[in-house]
Amino acid sequence: MELQQKVGFVTGGASGLGEATVRNLVKKGAKVVIADLQEEKGKALTDELGPDQVSFVKTDVTDESSVQNAIKVAEQLGGLHIVVNCAGIGAAHKTVSSKGVHDLGTFQKVIQVNLVGTFNVIRLAAEFMASNEKNDQGERGVVINTSSVAAFEGQVGQAAYSASKGGIVGMTLPIARDLSPHGIRVMTIAPGLFDTPLFSSLPEKSP
Repeated sequence: MELQQKVGFVTGGASGLGEATVRNLVKKGAKVVIADLQEEKGKALTDELGPDQVSFVKTDVTDESSVQNAIKVAEQLGGLHIVVNCAGIGAAHKTVSSKGVHDLGTFQKVIQVNLVGTFNVIRLAAEFMASNEKNDQGERGVVINTSSVAAFEGQVGQAAYSASKGGIVGMTLPIARDLSPHGIRVMTIAPGLFDTPLFSSLPEKSP
């Protein structure tokens, strides 16, 4: 897909992989909505790249109305053509450790943000994209999800994180098949470790 004059929507776009994605999209001529909870970082990135190219919207990916509001901002920029799901959280806890059993609330929160949040954004964005005019290749939009090598090679203390990222891998093909008739491509990447705020916040050892 040609990125010039297109509008991207990047969750978790205020830092880490999401920030790098925002910068690359802008460099290639796209306008971008940064959908993130990190207000200070999001606004700073908007100021740096220019409000004509980037808009920050404080967004909770697990909340339907919050995501819908961010999509409306994309519409004001000229539409919605590219979605990159980078929003995510981590938790390092063994199933059972010297400190006790894995907290269920923590497990549920990681699943809710990483997996449910990704699906929430996909479904709402796809609804909008389905009304786009097709390009010369028959495309109306593209969705790129972020899984992790942890989906396939989960380490000690990564039960919640690996489950959430494995879920993203598992839902990619059926969603791609669902959206293919609408001209929307769906794919998932699975990066290894690199230095991001999420990785830096994890303890050296799982409790």
